[in-house]
Amino acid sequence: MKRKVFIRNSAAVVAGSMLLRNNLLAALGYHPVKKVIGLQLFTFFNVIDEDVEGTLKKIAAVGYKEIESAFSKKGGYYGMKPKEFASFLAGIGMSWKSHHVLGAPFTMPPGAKMPTGPDGKPITIPPMRNLRDNMQELVDEAATGGIEYLVCANTPIGTLDEIKSSIEVLNKTNEACKKAGIGFAYHNHDAEFRAVEGQIPYELFLQQTTMQMELDLAWATKGGKDPVDLFKAYPGRFPLWHVKDLDAKREIILPVGEGTIDFKRIFDAASTSGMKHFFVEHDMPKDALASITSSYNYLTKLTSA
Repeated sequence: MKRKVFIRNSAAVVAGSMLLRNNLLAALGYHPVKKVIGLQLFTFFNVIDEDVEGTLKKIAAVGYKEIESAFSKKGGYYGMKPKEFASFLAGIGMSWKSHHVLGAPFTMPPGAKMPTGPDGKPITIPPMRNLRDNMQELVDEAATGGIEYLVCANTPIGTLDEIKSSIEVLNKTNEACKKAGIGFAYHNHDAEFRAVEGQIPYELFLQQTTMQMELDLAWATKGGKDPVDLFKAYPGRFPLWHVKDLDAKREIILPVGEGTIDFKRIFDAASTSGMKHFFVEHDMPKDALASITSSYNYLTKLTSA
């Protein structure tokens, strides 16, 4: 009986210590980081519309549990309505967390070439709705689908006037999302970290909006910005991440763990960033399924260590 009492009391002491530790960490602003691996479907942009349901089932079979959707050649949400898309994902063991939209109508920068797919052919991008012209419609659909975040995938930042106009659209969208009960975030590329008329667009977005940020770790790194430094400067501002890797020259996108980015260091700072969800992404890979499988295996080991 004395042994049983000792074991019971010891267990209570351990549990009490863990609770005290967790409460102390929470008071200091640190919270447990959810380690569910998600996928951004832009990885399958040139593939998924040929077989939406089959592709999603293959993604689920790899082990992915959370999805962030993007643009579909079928229109809407890969040819489905918001509730229909959410229901299908739930039926195969995945949940729909966020969706990408454009800030303004898509246009190619002067002199730029259309991106190409794995076959080397230019990608056809159909007309898409955007926050400047279709904000409330897009916000309402996101809320109907039950997602947590609507994300602006990109917006014009070529001049200070474009940045100012973009900030106005982003602030209006942020307020509309609040009213709809969902979060709103901005996704970066590397261009946001390059000066425009002496100003850094990403810094202006951070300073002149209250929206959240979806930090693309690789694009930030390519833009010369350390993600951990951003987390420390703006703690709690980055609930969403995009996770992809880069070669040493910061030119070629690679599956996570096959490049040069120190992901352990970044994930160690996850609580400072406020990260809630992270999504693997690989822009136009030759074999999307092989890429996401490699990334999943690496991140499974990294996040379980």
